[in-house]
Amino acid sequence: MSSESLPNQVPSATPRKRAVALRALKGEREFRRVRRLGVNLRTDLFSLKVTDYRPRYGQPWQPAAHIGIVVPKKVLKSAVQRNRVRRRVREALRTLPNSPHAQLLPPCRGILFPTAEVLRTPFDELQAALAGVMAQVPARVAAQSKQARAKKSRPSREKP
Repeated sequence: MSSESLPNQVPSATPRKRAVALRALKGEREFRRVRRLGVNLRTDLFSLKVTDYRPRYGQPWQPAAHIGIVVPKKVLKSAVQRNRVRRRVREALRTLPNSPHAQLLPPCRGILFPTAEVLRTPFDELQAALAGVMAQVPARVAAQSKQARAKKSRPSREKP
């Protein structure tokens, strides 16, 4: 009888981080909000504009990474290539927690703008670049929200 089948067995004492769900960013309103309030993170392969995760009005707190992938015609003329880039990036994000670069997605809302280089880049390098940028997200978003709070708390100058 293996130790896995015992019902009264205590799980290991090391807590595991729970994976955050990957969801698509939807709606013009959410895209506008991220474009307006987001912080830019750039690499040679893509640019990521990201804000912190906040649930929509009336929804419970369920942390998730809401990411929209935008490939403009200016970057790639062919719709087939734009869709291929979108699929590659989506798959790289989806498999990121199980990759050798093992990076959990932080709860956030973001827009990812891939470049044409994504088509020619090996999948492992794409995942490594995404993991590197996703690791920066919590610190950059926290710094940005701290600046926004400081800006709000400053007293406004009144003209006499």
